[in-house]
Amino acid sequence: MKRILHHMSHYKKESFLAPLFKLLEACFELVVPLIIAAIIDRGIAVDTGTPDKLFIYQMCLCLVAFAVVGFICAVVAQYFAAKAAVGVSSEIKCSLFKKIQTLSFTDFDTLGNSRMITGMTSDVNMIQNAINLVMRLFLRAPIIVFGAMIMAFTVDATAAVTFVVVIPLLSVVVFGIMALTVPLYKKVQENLDRILGITRENLNGTRVIRAFGQENNEIKRFKNANTEFSAMQKFVGKFSALTNPLTFLLINAAIIILIYSGALRVSAGKLSQGQVVALYNYMSQILVELIKLANLIVSVTKGIASAKRIDTILDMTPDMKESGSEEFKGGDIEFKNVSLIYKNAGAPSIININLSAKKGQTIGIIGGTGSGKSSVVNLIPRFYDISEGSIKIGGKDIKDYSVKSLRENIGIVPQSAFLFKGSIRDNIKMGNENATDSEIVDALKAAQAYDFVSEKNGGLDYMLEPSGRNLSGGQKQRLTIARALVRRPSILILDDSASALDYATDSALRSSIASLDYNPTIFIVSQRASTVFNADKVLVLDDGESVGYGTPNELLQNCEVYKEIYYAQFPDEKKEA
Repeated sequence: MKRILHHMSHYKKESFLAPLFKLLEACFELVVPLIIAAIIDRGIAVDTGTPDKLFIYQMCLCLVAFAVVGFICAVVAQYFAAKAAVGVSSEIKCSLFKKIQTLSFTDFDTLGNSRMITGMTSDVNMIQNAINLVMRLFLRAPIIVFGAMIMAFTVDATAAVTFVVVIPLLSVVVFGIMALTVPLYKKVQENLDRILGITRENLNGTRVIRAFGQENNEIKRFKNANTEFSAMQKFVGKFSALTNPLTFLLINAAIIILIYSGALRVSAGKLSQGQVVALYNYMSQILVELIKLANLIVSVTKGIASAKRIDTILDMTPDMKESGSEEFKGGDIEFKNVSLIYKNAGAPSIININLSAKKGQTIGIIGGTGSGKSSVVNLIPRFYDISEGSIKIGGKDIKDYSVKSLRENIGIVPQSAFLFKGSIRDNIKMGNENATDSEIVDALKAAQAYDFVSEKNGGLDYMLEPSGRNLSGGQKQRLTIARALVRRPSILILDDSASALDYATDSALRSSIASLDYNPTIFIVSQRASTVFNADKVLVLDDGESVGYGTPNELLQNCEVYKEIYYAQFPDEKKEA
């Protein structure tokens, strides 16, 4: 809540004017029953039988004037309330997005994508709705309720005692239900996270699901999650739904008492018909405002639960600490007794890894699926921090460098080739926003991508769909390689980035990268023995452990795992051997 108040401080004018105009509207409404009472008692003059038409016309004009002014006040209040609510929600989204950009990969693994997406969308929208309603109703409703009670005392103190009794009872009902439903709405949002996660998985993995005929299983899984979500919503809804009937019950009981006692007092000559009508109108105003207040409380309850969920993200301390400030200067790379345990993992993913790479050398990393190849290269740009050991570049621990400086000098091609919606030029310039078209073309040529890009309608201005859906797998991989090369990195990491390329293109790509004039240190992760065969050194991994490190020829002599991989891909050479 403190954060919401902080953002609200940027909209002080709107936060003042919206409730102010709502209060003006409420004041006009509180006068209306008195005018109606005057019309009945003085204008219609039931007792004398001589209506005062001029007075009735004057009072009706007053009612019309009050209605027009009240309408204008309501519109102005709505404008300022909406402006503040939308502005605050926009700032919260910006704060969330900025915070997410500071989180480490470990934090992403802990939170989950669905949790963050729900926070940016559903949670923020609920806060926006709550702020809007609070600014319009939070002051108006109490003013009408207590104002009606005070005005009732000006009409008749004896009859107004009914108001004094019923208002505290209504407060107990409303705020009791609110206290009960706040934690329950938090659980509802958590169930929504789960549904969003399942939906996201199905959208991203639709081809896999259909390829293995798992449609029915996924439908069942989604149905179960949705049923659980619906059951929780219904459970909370049952408590929230009690607000209106209980409110109606108390108010209508009060109205019955009011009319009955009023009729007796009218008969006794202690109260006029107009005064009874005024008291009834004031009780009806309380009823209407409490219904609005009930809806407000439901929205505020959801907003509070959402605000707490957002606070858990904004209050997160990034798992990775920015411990260094030195500028990256490059040099030799050394892994010494490096181990990594992912958060909440039962066992280490990599254990006691040692390797060294001279500046400009090419290091291949090979091993079976799940052997820890990607985990090793993810440590170099500090996507994850090591659990044990040390990694040094240029003789300095990588933690001594600022993360920004370190990553600016590393070109990374991830396993999954991801491209953003936009032109090819925009996607390549993510690697270097200051790159010229000439530099982009050089990077495309080095990545073996220039030929197909030049054939596209518009060339560099060819528009890509989200995730590069209008390109083949091999084309996407080559563009991601070009994106890494355009920044002319000191360290180039190719994480199984040629898996969709044919052997001829893969060979041409390796030759092109080997001849780069800025001579980067290259790490190539692959399951293809041919891809790493020309590397200066090759690290062989098996279940997170190093089982071989040396030149490819050396490994063919003394590393059983490497020999198994190599001869499985080149069986003819095994026969000759």
